[in-house]
Amino acid sequence: MRVPEPILTGHLFAPLHEELMALLRGLSADEWNAPTVAGAWTVRDVAAHLLDTALRRLAMHRDRYAPPASLDKGLAAFVNDINASGVAFARRLSPELLIDLHERYGRELAEFLASLDPFADAMWGVSWAGDDRSPMWFDVARELTERWHHQQQIRDAVERGLLDRYLAPVIDTFVRALPFTYRDVAADDGTAIVLRIDDAAWTLVHESSWRLYVDAIEAPTTTVTMSPDKAWRVFTRQKIDPHARIEGGARYAEPLLKMVTVI
Repeated sequence: MRVPEPILTGHLFAPLHEELMALLRGLSADEWNAPTVAGAWTVRDVAAHLLDTALRRLAMHRDRYAPPASLDKGLAAFVNDINASGVAFARRLSPELLIDLHERYGRELAEFLASLDPFADAMWGVSWAGDDRSPMWFDVARELTERWHHQQQIRDAVERGLLDRYLAPVIDTFVRALPFTYRDVAADDGTAIVLRIDDAAWTLVHESSWRLYVDAIEAPTTTVTMSPDKAWRVFTRQKIDPHARIEGGARYAEPLLKMVTVI
């Protein structure tokens, strides 16, 4: 078995941005107001959230601006509050303005992320993987999953199909949450859980603690098989039937099918 390698995604932000611009420019007035799976957010709100997070990343990371913030209520509450305020502000803006702002700042974000040294230390950690501090490549890959899955929420809402070109690195990033997800699951050393998604496979093995490897071992304790389209939806909190095939000890599949890779 091999240890997972870094996921280098900086070059993917520019084409993903172009996909978003084509999508937003093609929306009708009714489609801007279509409901999405993102709670009460409409297509317009999800587009606004993507703009807000791009601006925040540029301000805090590129420009080294520290906005006023309080984590007194915890990280999740802070993120929820700041997301809600960003979307609320953007409701003052027309779709035309949202598109114009996306055009400029989405491009700047793509250029900035592509310029980063993937092996430097990031400013923060990927919390859903249990990191207090992450390497830059992981933080950038996490950003790709955010920008991809929110764009896909819009595409689903207006029936534009699956943007599957980016699914492999997105899924590869998501599965890095497995050791943290299983941190409180007791097991004997040698217990192994294989996750198969399309042609890819990963093995989570208990070796004093849980460790993730690439590829599948023979005769694991549990094997979970899902399609890529079901997997990303499960990992981003969509309440769907994962249609997962479970072989072996079913109890070891439960944390995987409840894994969360968004804040």
